[in-house]
Amino acid sequence: MEEKLHRLRRFNLIMGAFHLVQGVIMVFLATRVIQTIAEFQPTITQFYLTFNPETGSLEVVSRELFELPFGFLVASFLLISAAAHGLIVLMKSKYFAGLRQGINKFRWFEYALSSSVMIVLIATLFGIYDIASLVLIFIVNASMNLFGLTMEQLNSGRDKAQVNWGPFVWGCIAGIAPWIAIVIYMLGTGNFDMVPWFVWAIVGTYFVAFNTFPINMILQYKRVGKWKDYLYGERTYIVLSLVAKSILAWLVLFGAMQP
Repeated sequence: MEEKLHRLRRFNLIMGAFHLVQGVIMVFLATRVIQTIAEFQPTITQFYLTFNPETGSLEVVSRELFELPFGFLVASFLLISAAAHGLIVLMKSKYFAGLRQGINKFRWFEYALSSSVMIVLIATLFGIYDIASLVLIFIVNASMNLFGLTMEQLNSGRDKAQVNWGPFVWGCIAGIAPWIAIVIYMLGTGNFDMVPWFVWAIVGTYFVAFNTFPINMILQYKRVGKWKDYLYGERTYIVLSLVAKSILAWLVLFGAMQP
């Protein structure tokens, strides 16, 4: 057990380095090399009601709030993950103690932050610029990941016959919500021939990534094969995180080069 824990610590260090290198490269590309990425800064707006004395009625108006630093935020998606891996390496005692109980708080808090940043960026690529919508998308997606933490806390020490799947189900429902909004915007054009290739690539990649993480959790709590060992599932989470985030981050970054 102890040897596996120390190997996981080293594995976190290696994976954190991969995230860090990619994040730094993205910052460099977005600020120094590819001008179109640096220039892609969607304007975030706010909608509100105001009284028009000429018509004697309330009207919906909008105002510009700020420009979203898209390229930097894509890089932050990976840099947040790198920071989380670094924190795990530095706080190994707390990390090990949680793993012995079948819990990794570091993972879920990092997912809650990094994946929520990414889903907001994806939403802007599909034309969601309203601040209220983006805030709700961020919070709902973060809640999905915190349900994952609750799942681990609630089922720590239980055998597979006693697992409470409630947090898993509620988390899946919360995770679908942002995609309902995104699909509504994506289908709004009605002309699918005009949808750029990277849009379909992002949707497909995120859909696959979205499903691999809960599948890993199901295998953990069903105690299937190697997943009987919680640490095997932990290692799988780390691998899935690097692969899914790397592919998605680069797709989204170059999605900023859209016309």
